Amino acid sequence: MCRWLAYSGSPLLLDAVLYQPEHSLINQSLHARMGVETTNGDGFGIGWYSTDAAANGTPAVFRDIGPAWSNRNLRELAAHIRSPLFFAHVRASTGSAIQQTNCHPFRHGRWLWMHNGAITDFQRLQRDLCMAVDPALFPCIEGSTDSEVMFYLAVTFGLDQDVPGAVARMAGLVERVGKEHGVADPLQMTVAVSDGDRVWAFRYSSSGRSRSLFFSSRADTVRELYPELPYLREVSDDTRLVVSEPLGDLPGLWNELPEASYVVVPAEGHEDCLPFITELP
Repeated sequence: MCRWLAYSGSPLLLDAVLYQPEHSLINQSLHARMGVETTNGDGFGIGWYSTDAAANGTPAVFRDIGPAWSNRNLRELAAHIRSPLFFAHVRASTGSAIQQTNCHPFRHGRWLWMHNGAITDFQRLQRDLCMAVDPALFPCIEGSTDSEVMFYLAVTFGLDQDVPGAVARMAGLVERVGKEHGVADPLQMTVAVSDGDRVWAFRYSSSGRSRSLFFSSRADTVRELYPELPYLREVSDDTRLVVSEPLGDLPGLWNELPEASYVVVPAEGHEDCLPFITELP
């Protein structure tokens, strides 16, 4: 399994999240506390959106097959890239090859996608799932992971129009195909997806025992709790992080995303968490 984080808010140097916290994502690549594996060294990736209008909303991606903790290029980029919305992922392979095209996040147009978890017995289900991908999108699949197939299924099922609905239909198809092949609990996922304006993060598993996922409290709430922290004065109230595991131990900062739910950043209403229910496509 893997560890990941998604940031949305005031433009921030990636270094401030990837390296500086006590239990940063780079630290988690070696010493994960809540993952299935302690070490996540089978590649990594970052994806970020620029405030430069010339980028036309398309995110940049940097991925490599080595471990994140020793990559000098990642450290160099993190100290110089400032972004209002970025993803980062450290990988522990569940069986697919260690190659650049299998590293997260995945990109299609303006979309970024990353995943922690697995489709159980993916090799048995893979053909049927791939056949459900829009034929026009199928050539875009570059790697061999279940995560990338999940992404293009979500794009096929209307990610551009309805993100929660598209992810729900993707999950419903995986469970239906799994049942047809005799797989009892086919899907395990925490997923983040973004169009450059918002981040949607989902926590779900067929077994009802999903991998860990947390989101930070609103910055104004944390500012009231810890007025002495200087970096909180520099970020907007709606700045949020979604993480596989907390980056530190400050009480009141981190909230566990409930089972079978999702969060939207910035929030679309008053509710932080919304129920996630799978659908059949």
